[in-house]
Amino acid sequence: MDWTVPGGLVAGLLIATVTAPVGVSGAVFLLPVQLSVFGVPNPAVTPTNLLFNVVAGPGALWRYRNDGALHGDLARRLVLGTLPGVVIGAAIRVFALPGPDVFRLLIATLLLPLGLWLCLRTLAPAHRQPPARELTPHTLTGLALAVGIVGGIYGIGGGSLLGPILAGRGLPVARVAPAALAATFATSVVGAAAYAVLALVHAGDVAPEWWLGLACGTGGLIGGYLGARLQPRMPERALRMLLGTLATALGALYAAQTLI
Repeated sequence: MDWTVPGGLVAGLLIATVTAPVGVSGAVFLLPVQLSVFGVPNPAVTPTNLLFNVVAGPGALWRYRNDGALHGDLARRLVLGTLPGVVIGAAIRVFALPGPDVFRLLIATLLLPLGLWLCLRTLAPAHRQPPARELTPHTLTGLALAVGIVGGIYGIGGGSLLGPILAGRGLPVARVAPAALAATFATSVVGAAAYAVLALVHAGDVAPEWWLGLACGTGGLIGGYLGARLQPRMPERALRMLLGTLATALGALYAAQTLI
């Protein structure tokens, strides 16, 4: 019996339930599962991850919208930056960078120290924590553009990068999470479309693994809704620790894979 579809459903459900409260779709955690457990080839793993984001995203976003958490300029700025970035990243992935090694090194180098710093900053006494420092609109859009390119290359949407960076600047996770997920969903829709077009002109494994992506996405749809529903019940300190822990764990995972 083929266990790929039920396995993908369970994996998407569990990952999204844990990551949605802090604005991470879970695709970046799903990527090593697809490579190591389900055997998805490169670069097809990237559009499969984007397909997961497209299907899973509305669950958490619908809940956040009903809670009024999607208001404000942050989500719009992130979306405006990541959309062109994901198209650039998709082209780079297909024609210039098909292997996962650079991605693993990049994620390990960025997220491991960032996650540790966020955890330590959260554990510090309140009077020793610096105040939030708002990024300028141009800086925010530029950051989102860079994250969109990385997301387009590796199919992670960008929330796993944007969340720790913005939270590290002192922004509340309750504000960051919905905006990061909105950017992830928008870029994943555009990225998936870009890969569909590129599959027409490229002979390699560019098309997504449809059944696996849909199964993981369905699990993520349910898990994302549950995670977004849990977020208002979690204190800010717990959310920041969760985000820092996820970033640290992911960075350590990819660092270990880089060394093997």
